[in-house]
Amino acid sequence: IQISDNWPGYSLDLFTYPQHYYGDLEYVLIPHGIIVDRTERLAKDIMQDIGDNDIVVLCVLKGGYKFCADLVEHIKNLSRNSERFISMKVDFVRLKSYHNDQSMQDMQIIGGDDLSKLTGKFIFLLCKDIVGTGRTMKVLLNNIEKYKPKMIKVA
Repeated sequence: IQISDNWPGYSLDLFTYPQHYYGDLEYVLIPHGIIVDRTERLAKDIMQDIGDNDIVVLCVLKGGYKFCADLVEHIKNLSRNSERFISMKVDFVRLKSYHNDQSMQDMQIIGGDDLSKLTGKFIFLLCKDIVGTGRTMKVLLNNIEKYKPKMIKVA
């Protein structure tokens, strides 16, 4: 799905939304249903990509948590209703790029089990709620590639 820069969005009259947002919103850019549908499609694509392999889902906190939970749930549902069961291990990491409100040159990875356990695994990285410059993802990918997983995918 591509949304052009000049897309005016959907009229608020087409949706229900919490009253505390009244006066603050001008339009809906991407309806929730489209996000749910695309997340489900992504889960289907992931199932196809991994074949019969088990996967490690690495969720980048904090912004990626909701997306990660939704995507994992879709994968579980697809696995439950298919001919094969996909085993998933979910782990969480957080990247710290600020210290005392000052941006640090090097990012620090916090949390996650021993990352050496990723060696030889099929890994899906779940990004933050948004990928801006890609700096965070590059740092994480460089770190994980040291452990030589069989596959890395970013969702």
